[in-house]
Amino acid sequence: MKKPLKIPKFKNEDAEREFWWTHDSTDYVDWSKAKRVVFPNLKPTTRSITLRIPTYIIAEAKQKANAMNVPYQSLLKQYIAQGVLQK
Repeated sequence: MKKPLKIPKFKNEDAEREFWWTHDSTDYVDWSKAKRVVFPNLKPTTRSITLRIPTYIIAEAKQKANAMNVPYQSLLKQYIAQGVLQK
């Protein structure tokens, strides 16, 4: 494999975007040495869903959330996550 070309310095993001729009990254980066990484501090993508939950459960969740000073929907999300991720 040939040695990758040096990536030029860019004046701004627009110049960099234009450059990559017209050039192939495989000429500049040896992707065979790339490693998969995880960005743990990124906010996960969320999606709205509809759940039918009995009123008494919502009332209990609201009481607990109020005592903990957190929004009840956030508390319910935590409970669901704990249940789903439990091994």
